[in-house]
Amino acid sequence: MNDLSSLLDALDQAQTGQQEVVIATVVKVEGSAYRRPGARMIIAQLGDATGTVSGGCLESDVSKKAWWFTANGKPTIRTYSTGEDDDELEEAELSFGLGCNGTVHILFERVHAQVADLQPASLVVNVLREVKASGEGAALATVIGSRDERHVAVGERVALSPSSGLQVQMRERWLARLIADDLQAVLDGRRSATRTYEGAGGDIEVLLEYIPAPRRLVIFGAGHDASPLVSMARLQGWHITLIDARAHFARVQRFPDADRVLAAPLEPWPELAAMVADAAVVVMTHSLTQDRHWLGQVLQCAPRYIGQLGPRSRTERLLDELPEQDCEAPAMSRLHYPVGLDLGGDTPDSVALSMLAEINAVFNGRNGSMLKFREASIHAVDVKLDQEAGLRMIG
Repeated sequence: MNDLSSLLDALDQAQTGQQEVVIATVVKVEGSAYRRPGARMIIAQLGDATGTVSGGCLESDVSKKAWWFTANGKPTIRTYSTGEDDDELEEAELSFGLGCNGTVHILFERVHAQVADLQPASLVVNVLREVKASGEGAALATVIGSRDERHVAVGERVALSPSSGLQVQMRERWLARLIADDLQAVLDGRRSATRTYEGAGGDIEVLLEYIPAPRRLVIFGAGHDASPLVSMARLQGWHITLIDARAHFARVQRFPDADRVLAAPLEPWPELAAMVADAAVVVMTHSLTQDRHWLGQVLQCAPRYIGQLGPRSRTERLLDELPEQDCEAPAMSRLHYPVGLDLGGDTPDSVALSMLAEINAVFNGRNGSMLKFREASIHAVDVKLDQEAGLRMIG
């Protein structure tokens, strides 16, 4: 289960019990930190916590003090230092002396269980639910710094999503309008960012967060080697669809971790385009006839990644047998063969790990090389600062 699913489950449990929760969100990171802005924890009234905001070093303190930090009912930001020297970062309220040389700013806010719609819904909760339900990403702006809270307070928000459009929980409409334009850029670029706006009372710092939907993986082929691929993808919280023309292979009982298991004939399938749009696709039926059909169909669509299992010569044979228009389709640039990263190993588990590693690298805009050879920081964004928009991109 991924972060989004587990956080929403925790919120559902609190709402069922008519309980308050505290949402702790990483809103700013300076230096080295395990998790990036947008990482969240849900802390229930009874002390149970779901999610993480670090590699495990901050969670205990966050859980213990979340209710104390929000005792007045207002959102508040606390700063944690993981530097070795307490004096390195004077603004840090809590220092853990871990030697990681990072500063993490965490927003704490109480969310009330809705009782007969007497209280306004939390915009962040609404957006998280919408992203999970729609399968589409959204952009969420959160004020994380304000010199004049009489007009703009920490925790005020604006959201933008394909299904609901613009949603505003902010008093200053002029600011909401400016933020809306930047949220569109964040939504289009699928990258979080920060921006500072000029207000009458001073600077206003805003986190512009891209909230991605769970990744989708479509696997063509229900052989025994598809099982570890499904299981590993499930551990990452991906939405998994498995398709095979052989009904005796494509059975739900064989793949309990898949969201959908479909037996489909080798015919044109109008629904396929929407199913694989922006998704990762792996073709691994071990049948030349099936692979040729499914690869040809997928190349006519717009997936974000296509992996074809098998030796290079086999895939090139498949491509030679496809109609010329399929091989000239834009999706050809997203075809990877042989599929996977060069990790070694030949067991179904190691092959599945190799494929998932490559898919993650492609979706994250990385090349899959060893981090010890990376000259930039681990979380560095491979895009330049957008000077015109004034957006500072976040890795």
